[in-house]
Amino acid sequence: MLGPIYELGYTSIMSNDIPDVSIIVPAYNEAKNIVDVIHKIQETLRETEHEILVIDDGSADETSLRAEEAGAKVIRHPYNIGNGAAIKTGIRHARGKTLVMLDADGQHPPEDIPRLLEKIGPYDMAVGERTSDSDTDIHRDFANKVYNLLASYISETKIKDLTSGFRAIKTEVARSFVYLLPNRFSYPTTITLATLRSGRSLVYVPIKGRRRAGKSNIRLLRDGLRFLIIILRIATIYSPLKIFIPASALMFLTGFGYGLFKVIVLDTRYGPTSAMLMTVSVVIFMVGLVSEQIAQLRFERSETHDL
Repeated sequence: MLGPIYELGYTSIMSNDIPDVSIIVPAYNEAKNIVDVIHKIQETLRETEHEILVIDDGSADETSLRAEEAGAKVIRHPYNIGNGAAIKTGIRHARGKTLVMLDADGQHPPEDIPRLLEKIGPYDMAVGERTSDSDTDIHRDFANKVYNLLASYISETKIKDLTSGFRAIKTEVARSFVYLLPNRFSYPTTITLATLRSGRSLVYVPIKGRRRAGKSNIRLLRDGLRFLIIILRIATIYSPLKIFIPASALMFLTGFGYGLFKVIVLDTRYGPTSAMLMTVSVVIFMVGLVSEQIAQLRFERSETHDL
């Protein structure tokens, strides 16, 4: 018989005992893998006060039953909302001082959890960086490198693994960004950029990722475009000029270059099109300045509220 499953929105999992660590495991149809993952977590953290929260994101199989029998606390979404939504539910319900997030499909080695936790204190977040010998697909490795380069430009910090879902983070930091996290798979992108752009510290811990057991729910094109949109969205929240200045410069150079081409090559007038493009570039730049001021005011207000 199914034991106590905590439905979304209930606070019955709260108690007076505050664990050191809360392990958040989002799961969707992972009945075949979840028990092994939970047992490995329990074995790894047997000497650490911890809780394991499995967020069942509307699974159609026995994920909740298997997780509860293995000793985890289960919070169940009434239907499939998304991996990011499961993480947000876990963050809201977690009681530990530090949160660890890892997938339920066996890709992330639970044995490496202590290596992440030992970095928390000096650092606000520790991310499991998948090394080159990880069992991952070549096309995903290439896409991740592109994302890492773009994110490094936006955050002005070298990003080694933007999309890794295996990470440890201080609870108060995670909760300050929970409203920003998307409901799908791009939550690691969001929380990484939000952490860095808010002036908090991050460190990467090399890990050897494993191949997922079973079929992945991620679609390269669909979720790849979503990742790019999320990166741009976070950039406009925390550093708008990183987007507006290149856009303004591109518009200005296009207009200026087109005008020169008409004058020198075609031997005609400079023309209104070039003038319009250059004027628009100035407008874009000014909008970027205003956005930068708004972002700064927003950040200062959130910092004051946290104090």
